[in-house]
Amino acid sequence: MDDKSLLRQDARVIGLVGLAHGTSHFYHVIMAALIPWLKPEFHLSYSELGLLMTVFFVVSGIGQALAGFVVDRFSARAVLFGGISLLGLSAVLLSSAHSYVQLMLGALLAGCGNSVFHPADYTLLNQRVSKARLAHGFSVHGISGNIGWAVSPLFLTYVAARTDWRTALLCAALLPLSVLALLVWNRHALRPEVAAEVAASSAASGKTSGTLGFLRLRVVWMCFAFFLISAVALAGIQTFAATSLVSLYGMSLAWATAAYTSYMVASAFGMLYGGFLGAGSRHHDRIIIVAFGTAVVLALILAAAVVPAWAAVMLMALIGLVTGISGPSRDLMIRGAAPANATGRVFGVVYSGLDSGLALGPLLFGALMDANHPAGVFIGIGVFQALVILTTIGVGGRRRMAGIPEAI
Repeated sequence: MDDKSLLRQDARVIGLVGLAHGTSHFYHVIMAALIPWLKPEFHLSYSELGLLMTVFFVVSGIGQALAGFVVDRFSARAVLFGGISLLGLSAVLLSSAHSYVQLMLGALLAGCGNSVFHPADYTLLNQRVSKARLAHGFSVHGISGNIGWAVSPLFLTYVAARTDWRTALLCAALLPLSVLALLVWNRHALRPEVAAEVAASSAASGKTSGTLGFLRLRVVWMCFAFFLISAVALAGIQTFAATSLVSLYGMSLAWATAAYTSYMVASAFGMLYGGFLGAGSRHHDRIIIVAFGTAVVLALILAAAVVPAWAAVMLMALIGLVTGISGPSRDLMIRGAAPANATGRVFGVVYSGLDSGLALGPLLFGALMDANHPAGVFIGIGVFQALVILTTIGVGGRRRMAGIPEAI
């Protein structure tokens, strides 16, 4: 295959997988975005609302670890199609809810759909994208996720404010339906056969450690801890940062939502730059340490409420920018820990840490808001971001001790 054809193939696969990933992240915050409507409609506390999101991510985390094995055994493409279908069905179920139990069932179904994306996405990227463009594939994958996070609250609050929350959810159900149709149309690009380069790498390694052999690698569990802790901080931003900003700075909900959106948009730009930075670096852990160290300082400034409201919006954007820069380096660090023939399993288990953290975070930060401690939300975000630095040091040190080369 000539370079031009390979570029087209890489771009097509990266675009399709990125679109699917953006759809997944759009659904991460559909309930968080509708808190102003769901809370009075069902007479719920912030902790009860947080529990809905916890159910979503607990189910997703458990399912994600299992989905990795299914992806490696069968087909990443088929698993991906199934997950997108479940997301659409969950929005329809949530839109028809008339009780807290029905909301819980909708959250559970959405969690099942969300569980497949990371093991399926990363398997497809590793199999179908050339090594020279893999860092950029990870970058686009992260950017698309952040776009989903950014667009979701804007779309849902816009539609709900002009109609109602049920209509907003029904409109949200159209997104996975459209994406699924596009993926099916382009299914040949996502065919499940292992690419020649990956197959050769697997054969050359000569490792037959068994289905569960990768679980004996300590670096895999350190990566899991990295995702768990960083996701708790992310959950604080996703679920209650906007509400906390309203209390701390007296800004309107619209401005607070804009601050969250600025975080996500800036994070997407950070990931774009991070793709180039990660592709040219052999020390991905150092990039992550500097990025999260900066984020800690910015979060604590927000907690102190010593800047005007407009500056708080800028600080949220800066936090998104620096954490976004770390994204591709993070994925390359995880890829380096994965045996060549176990990508789905490793990414499934490691990324279940992300869902676990996103499950714990809403409970923790919801309790802080119920106790009327909005500053505590940003203090907690800063604390968990600082802990991310410790896990990154552990992963980087463990890799060098084991003689594992940095993925490039």
